Amino acid sequence: MQPTTWDQLIAGSGLPRLDARALLAAIAACRPEWLIAHGDEPVPEAIAQRFADQAAARRAGQPLAYLTGMREFYGRPFQVTSAVLIPRQDTECLIEAALERLAGIRSPRVIDLGTGSGIIAITLALERPDAQVVATDSSTAALAVARRNARALGADRIDFHAGDWWEALAGAPTEVFDVAVSNPPYIAPDDPHLDQGDLRFEPRAALAAGRHGMADIERIITGAGAWLRPSGWLLLEHGFDQGDPVRRQLADAGFEQLATRRDLEQRDRVSLGQRPAAGG
Repeated sequence: MQPTTWDQLIAGSGLPRLDARALLAAIAACRPEWLIAHGDEPVPEAIAQRFADQAAARRAGQPLAYLTGMREFYGRPFQVTSAVLIPRQDTECLIEAALERLAGIRSPRVIDLGTGSGIIAITLALERPDAQVVATDSSTAALAVARRNARALGADRIDFHAGDWWEALAGAPTEVFDVAVSNPPYIAPDDPHLDQGDLRFEPRAALAAGRHGMADIERIITGAGAWLRPSGWLLLEHGFDQGDPVRRQLADAGFEQLATRRDLEQRDRVSLGQRPAAGG
């Protein structure tokens, strides 16, 4: 029997060609373009067997990002594991809004609450090399992923803290921030979408929150005043139907200049507010 070629392995995988090629490239530690150029060459048996196992997992619904261990965000490759959420393009809306608020501030101090794989903290640190960035997460497994990503991408100056939201800073030297950002859990625990698609495999604690998805958002807003400079900004990613309640929470906490940014599909995605200036 002739050995299986790369092209034959992809064609017989039962997966969309792009998924199959990305999965096989990750297993073979090569670029997808290499597979195209060498498609008629034989595949080592060990790689073929591992691909068969991984393709079966993908057909069963396992997210491609968890199988390949990688997902691109803001033009950079980030390692991901099942301990963290899969990076999504929607979060680039949060990045853009934060960079706008940081413009003109020299050596700004930034905190990313609930950093997960580190995509927000690391992206802001690399886009603003003069920034002092702090990142927190209650999951030590997530922080391990974030630290690996920071090292791999050259964002070594990020200060990581383990703990729940602002409590992660307890015992640390008193510090205040120019901008605080977060993509917290914001899906209601009984939302049926949690049992569909990739969400079935992602860490539930990073997705769902009580009070119709608002519990963690409320905790972040309530605690923000003690950690933001006067005129500092708080930016929160949230669900498409949460713009109004998030702005109300920000207003109740005394924030001003309230606004909501929309994502590429024109859905409410990021709400923000500014702490009043000193003496305001």
